[in-house]
Formats: sequence, structure tokens, C-alpha cells
Amino acid sequence: MVSADKLSVFFGGFTLFNDVSFLINKRDRIGLVGKNGAGKTTLLKLLTGAMQPTSGSITGPKDITIGHLPQHLHYNDDETVMKEALKAFAHLQEIKNEADYLNNQLAERTDYESDAYMELIEKASHASERFALLGGNDFTGETEKVLLGLGFTRDDLQRPTKEFSGGWRMRIELAKVLLQKPDLLLLDEPTNHLDIESIQWLENFLINYFGAVVLVSHDKAFLDNITTRTIEISLGKIYDYKSNYSKYLVLRAERREQQLRAYENQQKMIKDTEDFIERFRYKATKAVQVQSRIKHLEKIDRIEVDEEDNSRLRLKFPPAPRAGSIILEAENYSVGYGDFMVLKDVDLMIENGEKVAFVGKNGEGKSTLIKAIMNQLEGSGKWKPGHNVLPGYFAQNQAEQLNGELTVFDTIDHVAVGDIRTKIRDILGAFMFGGEEADKKVKVLSGGERSRLAMIKLLLEPVNFLVLDEPTNHLDIRSKEILKQAIKEFDGTAVVVSHDRDFLEGLVDKVYEFGGGKIKEHLGGIYDFLRSKNVENLRELERRTPLTEAAPKQKTASKESFQERKALNREIKKAEKELEQCEKRVAKLENEQAGLNKKLANPDNAMDHDLYKRFREVEIMLEKEMEKWEKAQENLDKISSQLN
Repeated sequence: MVSADKLSVFFGGFTLFNDVSFLINKRDRIGLVGKNGAGKTTLLKLLTGAMQPTSGSITGPKDITIGHLPQHLHYNDDETVMKEALKAFAHLQEIKNEADYLNNQLAERTDYESDAYMELIEKASHASERFALLGGNDFTGETEKVLLGLGFTRDDLQRPTKEFSGGWRMRIELAKVLLQKPDLLLLDEPTNHLDIESIQWLENFLINYFGAVVLVSHDKAFLDNITTRTIEISLGKIYDYKSNYSKYLVLRAERREQQLRAYENQQKMIKDTEDFIERFRYKATKAVQVQSRIKHLEKIDRIEVDEEDNSRLRLKFPPAPRAGSIILEAENYSVGYGDFMVLKDVDLMIENGEKVAFVGKNGEGKSTLIKAIMNQLEGSGKWKPGHNVLPGYFAQNQAEQLNGELTVFDTIDHVAVGDIRTKIRDILGAFMFGGEEADKKVKVLSGGERSRLAMIKLLLEPVNFLVLDEPTNHLDIRSKEILKQAIKEFDGTAVVVSHDRDFLEGLVDKVYEFGGGKIKEHLGGIYDFLRSKNVENLRELERRTPLTEAAPKQKTASKESFQERKALNREIKKAEKELEQCEKRVAKLENEQAGLNKKLANPDNAMDHDLYKRFREVEIMLEKEMEKWEKAQENLDKISSQLN
């Protein structure tokens, strides 16, 4: 359907693509992956024709339609949500006008048996079928269906678009792209501004879509559920895999391992041949063989091992300044905008060192509570911040608010103070903005690069309370894992608003569920929370009805029960740590045992009594450690069961 042939793109002395080719077929479901800045967004622009390659070409049928959702958009605020979305059907009016014109021609002509009349019938039929296929008979109903699927309510449809945040206006643009039903859909991070219920709806839409789809996304589950093909961009090349993201990771590792083995075998053969040539080069009796091997070496198709992109984000939050044991406490707290209360009579307590998740559908109050935490909103009821709490805030739209005319270096230089200014280049290098990258203007950065830059600003001043509102938006999968590890290692407190179960898994030890103007506390990690709700994932949870009025009562049945659960949670952490230490000791002994086994298999060591003695010692220690591991696991299961 669309063919890219020998594409190359050069920016100054930097090569983004070098002689890459691929084909997009009808009904393809392609995940476009690669680290931030690898060229994913640029490749989408090339496919739309918004950008031209330095060399090479992109070809496709003349009548092909392409729909593109970019990461950043300029919005029109002069219409209602419904009227703005209906602009997607401007092309339908053109098709309808064409169909009406052709049908009028048929009514006026009388040369029913002529080839020209038959051709006119075919054209009129095609125009009418295309009009119907694209939803021309009920495009208002179709528009409403898509907008509701993307999270809007019926009341929202008649509201002006200027009343909505950038994230919601991005949903309107996504709706317009989907409603146009193009032959090829190009979606650049479409889930960044969607809640989990809307992501589920979009997944189902794309799985059943009649055309081809190319996705750029950091959401592993989203990619796995939709794509059947993965194109990786790395160091100017592309690698095409006929699989979803998870399978691609396995295949990529296998491909590189096979390449390395073949390369090593060939290198050994080449060295042996070169040694033979060097050894017998001047012996007349071996002249024929030497010449034969020289010719053989010249004809060898040398195996090359694909370069690996090992550039990595090195992220570590500064040590947290000392704070009190309670970071934030609220009782019967209500907060909202004017007379409209988004949250009513909520209770929460965040203790020093906790990693807390806020989960729930968009519009249920997560960002509102974040604004209260950051003193951007005032509410009523008890609201008590702790002693010496120094918050650091990362907002959903923070990356978008950076000054596009400044360079990367100047962006940080403008906010850095004191001795830190002498280390700006080092800091930027740690965030993959080394060398010339630091002198790029912000406006040419990808979404992921802007997010990294915004994260640097957060690191410039030591804080003890991280408040992160959708921090993974625009981050590639590898950078997301690095951010997750940095938050885990942060010795302060963190609140994370996220719809990403993979990101929250193993990160948080308490979950606050938002719904119906209430919040409910769940001690434990994200999977403990999901088990307590008897659901498999966050998507299923968000399809359920909001929290009832009775939920807060259930949560705060008594101060005693809260303290008991808190103590129980501490016991669980202790048991988990003990189990982890057991597992490390077992792994260490197993590694030593494997090494001893290898040595004992060597006939030269058959009479080494010290080796046999050590092997027996390790065997006994391993048995004892396995017993300790089993007891630690039983202890953890026993304590965990008391939470249910």
C-alpha cells in the first residue's frame, strides 16, 4: 500500500536515517519503537508528506488517505466540542456533491447501452458506496459515539472547546482523525492524555479498524494488544519484526545472539586462514594453497554485528532533606472550583518514605488533589502538611510549557543557581543531551526529550516529596523503566498519578482510589489493590461504577483498625525483605555450585579432594538456605492473608 525506498535523512552532520526501506500493507498493525530522539516522529512526518527525505522516496496509490495525530497541536477554540469534531466530515460533503452530480447526469442521459453510460453508473455507484462506507448516512451519531468513547459526556458536547485542557482538546483531534476513517492511521503517543477506560475503547476501535495502523507508544500493554508487527529504529537503521512488542524483545535478543555467534565463528575462520597464509606465504610447495585461501578470503561476505544503542538515561534524585514522620494529613476535606466540589469529605494520610499511587478515571479529582497539595487550590476541612515538607512537582503539561525558542542548555541555565551552574553540561550529558544536543532549540525536541528536560528542572533543587502527575507521558519504554527505578531508590516520599499498571507495579506501597467525589485507601502494592477489588487490571476497575457514599465509612471504620493495618503492612515489608535476602543467598550458592560442577566435570580435577569437600559444603548450605526460604515464604503468605 505504502512503500518507503532507501530513505535517508541528514540534519547537519547527524544521520537520522540511512538508506532504510519498508512496506506498509493493508490491515497492518505496526508498532514503531526506538529510544526518544531515534526518529519515530520524523518517520511519521515523512509518511504524511509533511517532511521530505534527504534522499529516497515514499510511494503509494494516488487516492490513498492518511490520518495523522501528532504529539503537539495548535487548537481552534472557536467551536463547541461537537462542531469541532464534525469538521472531520468536510470531505464527505465533497463526495456527496460528486455522487449527486453523477446521479443527475444518469437521470438526464438516455444512451443506456453505451460504454460511457456504464462507466457513469460505475462512478456513481462507487461515490455512493464510499459515502456510505465513510459514515455519510449517520455521521452525527458516529461522531457522538466516538467522543463518548474517548471520555466526553453528552453535556460536554455542546461546551466550547476553550473550556477544556490541552489533553481533552487532543482527544477531540484524535476523534477527528478516527472519524475520517483514512486508509492509513498514524498515531503518535495517542494514549498520553487518555484514562484507562478510554484506552480500552481506543484499543477495541483500532483492533477492528479496516485500514492500516502505525503506532508510536510507550505503553507496552497497548502495543501488545493491538500490533502484530514491530519496526525498531536504532542508530539510523530499521529492523522489521512480524510480532507484537513483547515477542519482538525476545526475537531481537535471539537475532543479536545468532549474529554474535556467526560473527565469532567467521572471525575464527578468518584468523585461521590468515595464519595459514602468513605461515606458508614464502614456501613454494604451499603456493597453490596459499593463493587459493587468499582468493577465498577476498570472496567472503563479511558478517557485521548490528550496533547496539547503549546510550542510557542516568537518573538519580538528590538525597531528600529531613522531614517529619507525617508528610500530609487530611480529614473531612473538600476541595473543588467555586461552588463545584470535586472531592467531598475525604481522609488521607501520607507518611514519610511512602510511595503512593493515585488511580481512577480522568475527572475524578486526582489532579485537583495534586493542585491542593501544591497550594494551588484551597479547600475546607482539616488539611495539615508535615514539618519541613519540600515538594517537587512534575505536571502533565510541564514539558509542553517549556520555551521553544531557548536551547536545552539555556533552559537549565535560567533556573540553575549556585555551584550547580558549573555542572550543567555534566547533568545534561547524564540525560542524553551531551555535546551538540545541549545546543538544540527546545522547539525541535521530541515529546520524550522535552519530558527529560522538564525532569532535569525538577532535579535542580533537593526535595523530599515528589508529586508526579503522569510522569511517563512521552517517555519511551526504556526511559520509563529508568524513571521507575529512580523513584524506587528515592529516599523521600512520592505520589504518582498514573494509569500505567506496569509502571506502578513494584513501585508503590499504598493506593488511593478516586471515584464519585470520594477517595479510598488501599494498603499494599498495585496488585494487592487489584486483588482486593477482584479485578485483573486497572481497565476493568475503571469500567465499574464510582465509589459509593458508604466507601469512606468502610475505609475509616476506626482509628484502631487503621493502625492495625499500618502495623501489618510494616510486617509484610519486613517479611518481603527477609524473603529477598534468602533468595539472594540461594542464588549465590547455586552459582557457586554450578561453577564447582563445571570444574568437577573436568577429568584433570578427578583427584582434587578439596574441590569435592567444598562441593559438599555448598550442597549442605544450599539445603539449609532453601529451608529458610520456604519458611520465609510461608511467613509472608501468612501475614499477607491477614489483609484480606
